[in-house]
Amino acid sequence: MGKKTVWIIGGDGWGYDIGYGGLDHVLAGGRNVNVLLLDTEVYSNTGGQMSKSTPKGAVAKFATGGKPGSKKDLGLMAMSYGNIYVATVAMGAKDEQTLRALLEAEKYDGPSIVIAYSHCIAHGINMTEGMRHQKAAVDSGQWILYRYNPDRVEQGLNPLEIDSAPPHAPVRNYFESENRFKMLTKSKPETARNLFEQAQEDINLRYKHFQFLAGKNKKEDKYD
Repeated sequence: MGKKTVWIIGGDGWGYDIGYGGLDHVLAGGRNVNVLLLDTEVYSNTGGQMSKSTPKGAVAKFATGGKPGSKKDLGLMAMSYGNIYVATVAMGAKDEQTLRALLEAEKYDGPSIVIAYSHCIAHGINMTEGMRHQKAAVDSGQWILYRYNPDRVEQGLNPLEIDSAPPHAPVRNYFESENRFKMLTKSKPETARNLFEQAQEDINLRYKHFQFLAGKNKKEDKYD
């Protein structure tokens, strides 16, 4: 008889907001359960409302002037426990990394969470080009690909591996390819400029922070 595998599948509205307390309780419990979180960065099922997963500068219901705050870093919060397998994936950017993360999560004897970038019609894109938008998010550094595997500690290795290259495209290029950001440049151009500049600074600092956590301290090029 094969090994029993338990997977919980939900969206960001559940995992980041309404059900976060329950999700945190399950992950902290130490049981061998896997979570696949489909992150659309918005409350897709209730008409596109802002969630804690919504990135800075995006326009959504209750954030018509562009969300001023940063996206909640659910992966980093889960990593703080030290005994949870955590990965972020984007199939359109690196499909083999997505497969590797899912296999490692299933193999890990303990709680695991895989957070998957999930394009959505609420992003204001041509849905047939969703994979291209996933790649653009990763190229800009807006979405970092990584795997945090506590089993690596027993091998004398850093548990965190970064699977995406340093940001190598201005985030504004990515933002202006999606209506959820682009509409702000039309309605409030000055606000859009300020929020996009802040988002770029956040991206540069966040990647540098992840490099530090992964034990990679060398300087990398960045976009200003």
